[in-house]
Amino acid sequence: MTLHDTTLVERLAGIAPGSPVDRAWRARAEARAFAEQSYRRLLLPPEAGPVPPVERRAVAAFTAVLNGETRTRDHFLALLRETDPALARLIEREAEDSSHPGPYGRFPEGPLSAEDLDGPVYAVADPVRHEIGPRLSAALEHAHLVTLHPRDATPASLQALAAAGWTGAGIAVLRAARAHAFVSG
Repeated sequence: MTLHDTTLVERLAGIAPGSPVDRAWRARAEARAFAEQSYRRLLLPPEAGPVPPVERRAVAAFTAVLNGETRTRDHFLALLRETDPALARLIEREAEDSSHPGPYGRFPEGPLSAEDLDGPVYAVADPVRHEIGPRLSAALEHAHLVTLHPRDATPASLQALAAAGWTGAGIAVLRAARAHAFVSG
């Protein structure tokens, strides 16, 4: 990556070349390079590893739509469309239908419990589950949970992923894909 290239972070954040933010970001050359490399390795991998690129991109697109930031949403949906246009339409519809303001959930008993907020829990409908399979269904449900119900995520939610066929390495990749779409926007 040369100094004249723009990274995903710069494109999605709309950082203007030469602006104070651009100068500050470019001064952090290692962080800038790492952010771009981690994106490329995660969502444009040379080898699939434990999670095929289509699943990585589906989870990232789903999370980006849930978050609602337009540039990020458009980028990750376009990336998924390159791999599977029909799945991109389904993911976009599922995320739009299950997107709510959030975050929801319950804190442990104490002063923060005043901020507890109930909200809808997402479950993939049977026809969609049949179409995308139990593995990706579990991944979408988990992504929704940790995006809109982060206070309610428990070890049991990771067990649901394992029960759907996700390995430890696969869960790590899944969580990174979700996190990338979350922090890129």
